[in-house]
This record gives sequence, structure tokens and C-alpha cells, in this order.
Amino acid sequence: MNQLQIVATIAEREILRYSPAGIPIVSAVLVHSSQQMEAGVARLTEFEIAAMAAGEISGRFDRAELGGTYRFTGFLARKSRNSKSLVFHLTDFEEPHSDTGAKNGIR
Repeated sequence: MNQLQIVATIAEREILRYSPAGIPIVSAVLVHSSQQMEAGVARLTEFEIAAMAAGEISGRFDRAELGGTYRFTGFLARKSRNSKSLVFHLTDFEEPHSDTGAKNGIR
């Protein structure tokens, strides 16, 4: 299974563009920071991740508040066929809820 869910902030976002097939796409950089437990020790986890929203979700993502924090769901894939870099492909996002997942920030 390839599914990722994180609570992150939209740090950067490009303008809405269209693929050669006419699919709307928005690329962005998401920033995450949380405390995770590893081997019984609390660990600060911080990272930036390249993300993109394609299709129906792209319009909603394009209107989301820059600097806003959301719970993002999606999957990881290579940036391109020959690339080793990964991109988080967004399939959904929402306001974070005050449950354990939002506190930990990652699932």
C-alpha cells in the first residue's frame, strides 16, 4: 500500500497550470513539524516535501490559504520516470482535527 497522511503547512505554491492532456495541476511545497516517539524517545521531526494536486482537487488546493495548515492525504511517486526524487500526490485535504493524528502530525 502506498498511502501517506500528514498535517503540514502550505509554504509555497505555484500557479494553476494545465498538463498537455488538459488536466489542471498545482505544485507546492509543504512543511511539516511534529514530535514523534521512536524507540521510546521523543524525536522532533521536521521536513519539507514537494507536493502536487491534479484534477478536481487542484482547484480547491489552489484556493487553500497559503500558510494554512491542513491534513493532507495522498501517495508518493517519482517526480518523473528517471528521477529518484519523490513527490507527494495529493488526493484529499481538510482542516486538521484535534485527535491523535493531528497531534502527531503523521500516519
